Amino acid sequence: MSSNETLVSHQTFVLIGIPGMQEKNSWMAFPLFVLYALTLLGNIMILYVIKTNRSLHEPMYFFLSMLACSDLGLCISTMPTILSVYWFDSGEIPFNACISQMFFIHALQGIESGILVAMAFDRLIAIRDPLRYKSLLPNTVIVQIGIGIISRSFCFCSPFPFLIKRLPFCRSNVLSHSYCLHQDAMKLACADIKVNILYGVIVAVCTLGTDIVIILASYVMILKTVLSIASHEECFKALNTCVAHISAILIFYIPMIGIAVVHRYGKHLSPIVPMLMANTFVMVPPLLNPLVYCVKTQQIWQRVWNILHFKKSWV
Repeated sequence: MSSNETLVSHQTFVLIGIPGMQEKNSWMAFPLFVLYALTLLGNIMILYVIKTNRSLHEPMYFFLSMLACSDLGLCISTMPTILSVYWFDSGEIPFNACISQMFFIHALQGIESGILVAMAFDRLIAIRDPLRYKSLLPNTVIVQIGIGIISRSFCFCSPFPFLIKRLPFCRSNVLSHSYCLHQDAMKLACADIKVNILYGVIVAVCTLGTDIVIILASYVMILKTVLSIASHEECFKALNTCVAHISAILIFYIPMIGIAVVHRYGKHLSPIVPMLMANTFVMVPPLLNPLVYCVKTQQIWQRVWNILHFKKSWV
């Protein structure tokens, strides 16, 4: 066989469910469908509650709406392939479709990280300068922040499809997850992937790494401000407004760091571990964020309760 023939790229990738136990994929199908349904319902409920209540038309809730939209995007971009793998045992995905999914997953990941930074900035202003809170964050500024977050993420993630398309894939075309990731696909290439690795590190440092540093710096300043408050009751009240955001940060970054570590150092681990981390990475944050904000934000919980109680009264 000639060298040209050996470097012909695959036209499709194959996604898998439970490694080595594909016959048991159907066991996961219904639970995953329920989780996706709850994710969609929770985030749509958050958006509906904020849109229909003028008292929630404040910077904090606008940023929460952005977070819900980002979570919905991540849910919708991964749901078709994950459910097709587990429900219909159909893991084949065209090369271009895989690249498109890869782009949107990484872009939405960057957008969500940027929104968490904006929410940290929002909490800092609300606690340090509550009297000027709304004047410092008018709607025009919030829109500009949103456009900036989206533009940054799309600019950094746009090269990923081109970096993958330039590679020949002449070995296995079986990916290790039920959706497409850049770091997963590039490992199957039969060419030098140093450029892909280097660019992935640059993107991670310039976006996620920088975001984590800014969030930590914001909370150091928040903590200094809160500790200067004389009243313990006011101090506790101020910190309590940050609990939901801190929870969202942990829910987002811990699975992301986990899957990055598994891809980099987890070659000796059971294949089931990357599968579990991958599903956690795309499903847990969009599922838990609405729940956390409903439980920890009294204004949202009260309105959600009113909606549920009203519907119950008509049954």
